[in-house]
Amino acid sequence: MSGSIDELCFELRFLLEEAIKKHLADGILLSGGLDTSVLAVIASKFVSLKAFTVALQGTQAPDVEYATLVAKDLQLKHRVHYFDKDELHDAIQVVVKTMRSFDPMEIRNSVTIYVGLRVAREEGISTITTGDGCDELFAGYSFLFDLEKGQLDLELQKLWSVMSFSSVPLARALRVEAKLPYLDPDFKSFAMKLDSRYKIQSERGRIWGKWIIRKAFEGILPEEVVWRVKTPIEHGSGTAVLPSIIDKKISDKEFEEKRSKYLEKDKVMIRDKEQLFYYEVYRSAIGVPHPTDPKGKLCLQCNSNVAEKATYCRTCGAYPI
Repeated sequence: MSGSIDELCFELRFLLEEAIKKHLADGILLSGGLDTSVLAVIASKFVSLKAFTVALQGTQAPDVEYATLVAKDLQLKHRVHYFDKDELHDAIQVVVKTMRSFDPMEIRNSVTIYVGLRVAREEGISTITTGDGCDELFAGYSFLFDLEKGQLDLELQKLWSVMSFSSVPLARALRVEAKLPYLDPDFKSFAMKLDSRYKIQSERGRIWGKWIIRKAFEGILPEEVVWRVKTPIEHGSGTAVLPSIIDKKISDKEFEEKRSKYLEKDKVMIRDKEQLFYYEVYRSAIGVPHPTDPKGKLCLQCNSNVAEKATYCRTCGAYPI
């Protein structure tokens, strides 16, 4: 798919607006990043949208600043909720059980999503929009930026074949419906057919992912949002401090003893104290990981089945596999 930049930007905006109209929701999880801000600016034309931003108390959480900027710019009703360590602990229990995972990165990101969904439900929201899928479809991840075009296209194909998002099962667990407009079939098809040279480009002295999305919303969203560098959920919300919080709870001696025990008894390799904490929640709620298909591809660190094309294990986070 090719055309002038203006033509591509117009088509992108049109298809995304159609996708959002088909998947309208009462609320949005607003991080103030590009993905959710784009959805907010379009959806707010059709519905009285309530935005929710959550962050861990006492941490650097840049999402709050950016989300507040977007909400004021669009005149959205906006609730910012700072969750404490008790809420964080409760969220970890639910996320590990729901996602059936003790992958630290998954848990750190998903606890923020869970708390946001829970707060929205408490406000009476039954349908909520998330920005899932934009990074995968438009090459938002920095590990893609330096790839030669052929390799980039292969890596994007791999991402598309295995992508899944915790917002869907977590919303279901809360009896809320998550709406993912970027994965609307027509918009998704447009994104997949779009030449990857429009997804990663250099501008303003650096390399950008999701370049065509940024160009399509220049002048529509605040410049600092359009050109905000991608910030992973754990950093934007402050949950990146989880490793240090858990490190203080588990002594070195306890860690080494339990690490040896679980390797010998469960055949599970525990990498650090944070993963140990999640694994014990997992083990108590779900049990010891084991393959449902012994003939299928297995993770060597936890014995769970993984998809044939998978590069990491969704259960324990092992990478590469």
